Amino acid sequence: MHHKRLVIDANILIRAVLGNRVRNLLETYCENVAFYVAEANADEAKFYLFNVLATKHNLSSGLCGSIFDSVLNIVQVIPDHMLSEMEIKAKARIKARDINDWPVVATALLLECPIWTEDQDFFGSGVATWTTTTVELYLAES
Repeated sequence: MHHKRLVIDANILIRAVLGNRVRNLLETYCENVAFYVAEANADEAKFYLFNVLATKHNLSSGLCGSIFDSVLNIVQVIPDHMLSEMEIKAKARIKARDINDWPVVATALLLECPIWTEDQDFFGSGVATWTTTTVELYLAES
């Protein structure tokens, strides 16, 4: 049973595919923590992985796709239509930094939980944020 919830940003989803630390954290804590990503952010991560990073770093798209799919088996994708009721509120909170990040904020507001990100644009949005360096403190709390 999940007692905690955490929204992950597109950059965390990308890190889960390209590296080990984030993927290991997701796998280690998925029994006790529910991880979420907005559909728009999952699409953003997938686009960036397959159209920029795979080409730039000569990565196998098959391997990236396999890892991406395995990560999405751990992370619950929140459909865009479910965020419409929080869109105006989320945009108001993030507009001074990067209004395009509103789906992450909307998901966090909808689910009343913090965000795991490396993007400083969320700081000051009124939603708690965690970085990969410190997120295990949150994840490991009982």
